[in-house]
Formats: sequence, C-alpha cells, structure tokens
Amino acid sequence: MDLVELLGRRVAVLTERKSALEDELAQPGRASKPGYGMLLKELGSLQKVLGPWARWGEVRRSLQEARELIAGADAEMAALAAEEIPALEREDAALSKEMMDRLLEDDPDSNRPAIVEIRAGTGGEEAALFAADLLRLYQRFAALRGWKMEVMDTSASDMGGLKEIVFKLSGEEVFRNMRWESGGHRVQRVPATETQGRIHTSAATVAVMPEAEEVDIELRPEDLEITAMRSGGPGGQSVNKTESAVRVVHKPTGMMVKCQEDKSQLRNRDKALALLRARLYEVERQKREAARQDLRRTQVGSGDRSERIRTYNWPQNRVTDHRINENYSLQKVMEGHLEEVLEALLAADREAKLAAL
Repeated sequence: MDLVELLGRRVAVLTERKSALEDELAQPGRASKPGYGMLLKELGSLQKVLGPWARWGEVRRSLQEARELIAGADAEMAALAAEEIPALEREDAALSKEMMDRLLEDDPDSNRPAIVEIRAGTGGEEAALFAADLLRLYQRFAALRGWKMEVMDTSASDMGGLKEIVFKLSGEEVFRNMRWESGGHRVQRVPATETQGRIHTSAATVAVMPEAEEVDIELRPEDLEITAMRSGGPGGQSVNKTESAVRVVHKPTGMMVKCQEDKSQLRNRDKALALLRARLYEVERQKREAARQDLRRTQVGSGDRSERIRTYNWPQNRVTDHRINENYSLQKVMEGHLEEVLEALLAADREAKLAAL
C-alpha cells in the first residue's frame, strides 16, 4: 500500500465524521444544547484537514493534464502547459507538506487555546530576568500571529524579572504551535550584575497546556477549597486593599492554583478554575501520551518538560534547538520570529510519522 492510499483511508474516516457532525449540527434546537461549541470547533478542524487534501487532488490532476499536453502534438497548447507547470509544482509541494501535517496529526487538542507557564529555574535573579525575556518573546510571537494574551497569575523578582507567570493564549491553532515550547530553556550570557564579564548559564522552564473546558474536566464543589485573600504585589494601590485574589485547592489531588491579576474576585475565581481545569486535564493527557510512548519517541523528543529543548547563546547570537540540532539567529527568535524553528520541528515530526507508517 503506498502513501497516498494510506492517507486516503484516513481521509475517508475523517470525511465520514465530518458528515456525521454536519447532520448533528443541523438538527433543530441543537445550538441551544450543551457541547454545540465543541462540535463546531471539531467541524472547523476537520475542514482544515480535508480542504488541503481536496485542493492537492485538483493540483495533481492539473499537473498530469499539463504534462500530457506537453507530450502532445499541439505546440501552442504544449507551450501554455509548460508555463503553468512550475507554479503547479510549487503549489503541489506546499500542499503536500500541509496535507501530510494535517492528516498525520495525532493530537486531538491541537486546535485549542493554550495556557502557558514560565518559571525561573537555576540561576537566581538572572534566571528570573531570562523568564521575563521568554515572556516578551511569546508576546511578540503572539502579536505576529494575531493571538490574544491574557495574564492569569504572575510573581515578579526584585530586579524586574519573573519568578513565575501564567497566561492564556487564544487564537488560530495556538496549542498546535505552542506545544513545541514545553521543556527546559537555557541561557548563556553575561548577567547585568556580573562585574567580571563572565558568562553565566541560567535556565527557565516552560509548560504549555491546552485549555480544558467544563465538559472535559468536572470540578465538583465538594472537591474544592476556595479562599479569598489580599493580592500581593507593589503597595500603594487597591491591589493590596481588597480581598480580590483567589486561591483554589483541589482536595482529591492536593493541586493548588491562585489568581490575583484582576481587581474582580469573581474574574480571578474564574481564571483560577480555568487554570486548575487545564492542569488536571494535562495530567490526563500525560497518561494518554504514556500509553503511546513508543510512538512519541521521535527525533523531536518526548516533550517532557524536564528535557532541555533549547539554548539561547547571547555571545554567539545563536539559538540552538536540541531536538533537531539546528541553530537560528538569536536576534530574530527574541523578536518573536519562531516560524523557522517551528517549521523545522514540524518537518522532523512529519518525517518520523511517515517512517512509522
């Protein structure tokens, strides 16, 4: 069985699911019932998969016809066909990559928003400053993509760095792109506090989780301990004068989250519950991933958060992604241009999945 036939079988399954979704969504009164939004999202995801496949088929047929015309007796038609072929071949190559990425996608959460946690690691204040640099990197990347960023919780260091920050990214295919950022990030540079000009190595960790909805994780009131408290942070503002911060403890697991970014206790409570739900959902995701561990051990790494995935070398103006052993411009990456890195990771993932077929 060749690759096209294998992918065609996958398309047949997805097409059948798309038809079932369209039938269900067309039922009278379905829009007012629970889960309607999730079904719409799933339908949209399927259309992103099936669209490139359909267009790829059209381009391949056009290429075949153009090549037949070149081999034919009509010189004028052959010349016109020869002019069309380069553009068709470029589109064929681009669609082949996109189509394979979509059809080989094995993460059902790829189209969800993402909740991102950045934490300073080894390196003290320099690690906290690096965590703030990573935040700015992702802010710029999000702006270039047209994504929306919403801070959920933050803890600043004494010199303007970040001990920890949690934020949500919403937009087109957020988790599909941001999931590659999970892991250990290392920086090598001369800290601002270094008087001898010595290069220090510091680290930060990034965790990227898909946003979970209420239908994914049920939070029972009896399992929650919710406490209102005064927000921490710089004094002199209302942030310290009202009990707007919220801490939530999930009793069955002991998992604790807090949120103090909003002046509204209710909004902080909603954000804290969303963060808790995402963390609990991530635990379930990790269990599913463990069941497919052999399949996931590809040349792009396991995705384990303890794994060092990238080094940012300031003196050499270089970023190295260790999963694919490729180097990139530090300046471009820190300006938010992660596209080249992500494309290389996707290509490596694509090749590994094709090899597994």
